[in-house]
Amino acid sequence: MKLTDINWVANLSLLFAELPLLERPAAARAAGFDRVEFWWPFGDSGRPSSAEVDAFVDAIESSGVELVAMNLFAGNMPIGERGVLSHPERQDEFRDSVKIAMDIGKRLGTSLFNAPYGHRRDGLDYEEQDALATENLAYAAAAAARIDGIIMMEPVSGMPEYPVTGAEAAVAIIDRVIEETGNTNLGFLLDQFHVVNAGGDLFADIEKYGHRIIHVQLADTPGRGEPGSGSGEIRKTVQTLLDQGYRGSFALEFIPPESTERSLEVWAVELQSWT
Repeated sequence: MKLTDINWVANLSLLFAELPLLERPAAARAAGFDRVEFWWPFGDSGRPSSAEVDAFVDAIESSGVELVAMNLFAGNMPIGERGVLSHPERQDEFRDSVKIAMDIGKRLGTSLFNAPYGHRRDGLDYEEQDALATENLAYAAAAAARIDGIIMMEPVSGMPEYPVTGAEAAVAIIDRVIEETGNTNLGFLLDQFHVVNAGGDLFADIEKYGHRIIHVQLADTPGRGEPGSGSGEIRKTVQTLLDQGYRGSFALEFIPPESTERSLEVWAVELQSWT
């Protein structure tokens, strides 16, 4: 595969954020994307109404884009929550949200589901948190298997209480769930920005875990801007993955510093330089 043949994915939780959420798929299609992804699209509720779910599905279908991937419920992201897998009081809500996510996946053909792990909590034993996370990941994987889906784990940077900060930790959780529960439909989501931002060795991780990667997200560093705006070696990252045989999606998960339109203009110039 050539660099210019890649089918890019727009992360619509960050791109086109100047528009209401349900208008973003159509905006992405108008901008030339035919594949998109979302974080959990229902705010801080793991139990959206049927009407909310239907409206989201309709927005995807009517725009003509494909929903490649979505996050599972992660709690209240704006106040800093990053997952509830390991939080006992949120287990029922998380499992209800998994049923909703799999219904969306079945209706839209979505097969990749990222599962944010959740922060360490004062007063909770870390081993107990990890055991609960294993149970919940197994539950999600079993549900995803029924629609030929895959549960993904990614590293996240910049949050001291988040325990999955590097590729090694993410893959270790995947292996733990496989070994302890027998569920095998789990995979590694390589978020290039988070690996670099956490001080990891991105290319060493690609060499070691390249065969485990099933989805890739990209943003430049520092600042999490569009590729070409920083020193994150985006082109080298993509080429290295292709050379290793990766044929999955490359999602643009960056924060436009001005507007999405302007960032996509910068990105288009960068991409043209790859030819």
